[in-house]
Amino acid sequence: MPPADPAHPAVAVVTDSTAYLPADVVDRYRIEVVPLYVVLAGRSGREGSEVSSAEVARSLGTRGGHVSTSRPTPGDFVAVYRRLLDRGATRIVSVHLSKELSGTWDAARVAAGQVGEHLVTVLDSRSAAMGTGFAVLAAARAATAGSTAEEAADAARDTAAATRTFFVVDTLEHLRRGGRIGAAAALLGSALAVKPVLHVVDGQVVPLERVRTSGRALNRLVQRAVDVAGDRPVSAAVHHLAAADRAQRLAEQLTARLPGLRELHVSELGAAVGAHVGPGAVGVVIDPTPRAEPAPPPPDDAGRGPGED
Repeated sequence: MPPADPAHPAVAVVTDSTAYLPADVVDRYRIEVVPLYVVLAGRSGREGSEVSSAEVARSLGTRGGHVSTSRPTPGDFVAVYRRLLDRGATRIVSVHLSKELSGTWDAARVAAGQVGEHLVTVLDSRSAAMGTGFAVLAAARAATAGSTAEEAADAARDTAAATRTFFVVDTLEHLRRGGRIGAAAALLGSALAVKPVLHVVDGQVVPLERVRTSGRALNRLVQRAVDVAGDRPVSAAVHHLAAADRAQRLAEQLTARLPGLRELHVSELGAAVGAHVGPGAVGVVIDPTPRAEPAPPPPDDAGRGPGED
């Protein structure tokens, strides 16, 4: 294996904006993020830079407020892939949210065909948020350490397969409107006035259990995380939309009850996923396959930030 160049790894890693990786991690590993589009109040904008989580939460909190999302175009991916190859990358590993939840994976696959399928490996994480993000991070860490594209892709696959995602929403209506959960499940949750605990299985959002109060729902999230983690070393992430206090309580409980916790990321969901789970949503992602983290890449001599020409 040739020695790694941490500043310019030969294997570049790409994901989409629904991975919700911390900004410092994206910068450190030079991960390229392709944004989804969010449509609200008659305008369309890129998630993060043009449409914020707060805007989505406000819109969904008003009577008749509606938010929709759309995938990046194949052209969006082609532009990123070609830029990376022009800068010296020899291979690209592109990891995305579940194709059961979005057409993003398909857009990336089409783009790879235009650029060269021998140059770009496109992976379906079968998850979303940091369920995808931890897989992306595994690939990026492997690439930074000098691994081949195949090895980086295998690291992403192994992590995606092992990672578990659990979350609670105030209402299933937003998931139902977006077609992310069946109408029967949504109706059942509303009729019984319960807080549904959900998880992601084979790339789909599936009801897991029902509890009566928000407090019990948070407790169940913690217990599910503990059950997955056991005494093993794990990484974890806590997500929320307009529920920072609940997310902080969840993070504190995880820190206290996961003896093998190596890293914990707490972040607000972006507009694209937030549009489907709604305000008040809180979730936890557990990755039981953390790898030793290589030294962070040094900055360029010219001080160019990641993603800049």
